[in-house]
Amino acid sequence: MRWLSPDERDAWMSLSWLMLKLPGEIDAQLQRDSGITFFEYVVLGSLSMSPGRRMTMTTLAQYANGSPSRLSNVAKRLEQRGWLIREPAAENGRITEAMLTDAGMAVVEQAAPAHVETVRRYVFDALSADQVTGLRDIGRQVAARVDPQHSWPPGSQRASL
Repeated sequence: MRWLSPDERDAWMSLSWLMLKLPGEIDAQLQRDSGITFFEYVVLGSLSMSPGRRMTMTTLAQYANGSPSRLSNVAKRLEQRGWLIREPAAENGRITEAMLTDAGMAVVEQAAPAHVETVRRYVFDALSADQVTGLRDIGRQVAARVDPQHSWPPGSQRASL
């Protein structure tokens, strides 16, 4: 058995705390300021950055890191609000695509400033430029171990959420 060294244990505890605490803080801010969950924001934001503001539900589930059933339930709620449309793909009717509506884009545009400020306050304001680069590189390296089949994070070459 390879146990963690004291430095590795401290790093793991810090990362674990972040993984547990930060999503709740971000979710609370989005719900308070925009009436949407972090998962809904990731779905809408991913579509907002996608060509034609559309992608397959399978790809969207990967971007949002959600199961197909969870994404389907959320997509249904977003459709009811008029923020998203699901329809068969033009090139293959067996594939369902999600498309962000103008109303959904307005939700993203309204939510983004406060969301970005929250991310900046909790993460980037505490880091130097070199630490930001290190965080990006570490995130990509660890993510490639977790999900080697996909480019991770999805859309990493595009503007971030």
